[in-house]
Amino acid sequence: MNRAQLGAALRALREASGKEAKAVARSALMSPSKLSKIENANLLPSATDVERILTAVGVSDAIKAEYTEAARAATTEATAWRLLKRAGIHKGQQAAKALEAQMAVLRLFQPALVPGLLQTPEYIRAILQRHDLREDALTRTISGRLERQGVLFDSTKKLRFVITEPVLRWRIVPPPMMAAQLDRIVSMSRLAHVDIGVVPLSAPQTDIANHAFVVRDDRMARIPARCACGSERTSSRRHPDRFRPRSALSPQRVDFMLS
Repeated sequence: MNRAQLGAALRALREASGKEAKAVARSALMSPSKLSKIENANLLPSATDVERILTAVGVSDAIKAEYTEAARAATTEATAWRLLKRAGIHKGQQAAKALEAQMAVLRLFQPALVPGLLQTPEYIRAILQRHDLREDALTRTISGRLERQGVLFDSTKKLRFVITEPVLRWRIVPPPMMAAQLDRIVSMSRLAHVDIGVVPLSAPQTDIANHAFVVRDDRMARIPARCACGSERTSSRRHPDRFRPRSALSPQRVDFMLS
C-alpha cells in the first residue's frame, strides 16, 4: 500500500465514522493540517500516526493492526529507497548482476511490470523517471540494467519468467514503444533456455498474486517485505516450493498470447 492509498483509506474510514477532521486530529494528538496532509497523500504517516488516527476514528483492532502494519511497511520502503539513492541506485544493478552471474537457474514472477531483464531502454527510463533521479544517476542505472541483460544469452543458464496478462497491456510507455517492448519479450521467449509464461486474465485464481518474487537456484529468494518495494532475502531451502510459480496459475506461452 503506497502513501496515496493509505491516505485515501484513512480519509474514507474517518468519513465513514461521521467524525469531523478537527475532532479526529485533536484526539490523535496532531494538528488538523497534518491530518489533512496525510489524507491527501502529501505526508507519509508513521505507524504511530496511523494507530492514533484509527483509535480516534474508532475502528476495530483488526483494521487498526492492518493499516498500522501497512504504514510501517510504507515507511520502511521510503527509508530503504532514500538509502539506496544516497549510496547510488546503479549499485543495486551491479549487485544483481553479480548474483545472476553465479546462478544456474532463475525463476521470476512479476504481476505488475515487465521484468527488468526483459525491459527495453525506453521502458526502463519510464519506470525509473518516477523516482526523481538525477539524469546522471538515471543514465548509469539504465546502463547497469542493460548490462545485466547479457545473462539472457548465456545458454548454460535456465531462465523462467511468469508474468500476468495486464503486464502486456498496461501502457507504461507510448504505444510504439510498448509494441517494441512486446516484440522484445517475444524474441527472448524464442531462446531455447528462456521460458516466458503469461497468466491470462481468464484463468481462475485461487490466490491473490499481489507481489513479485525471484528465486535464484534453490539458495536465495527475493520477495517484497510486507508488499512494500523494499526487499528482504529469504533462504528457499527452508521452504523449497514456497516461492515457485504454481501450476494453478496456468501460465501460457507469451508468443501464443500475443499472436
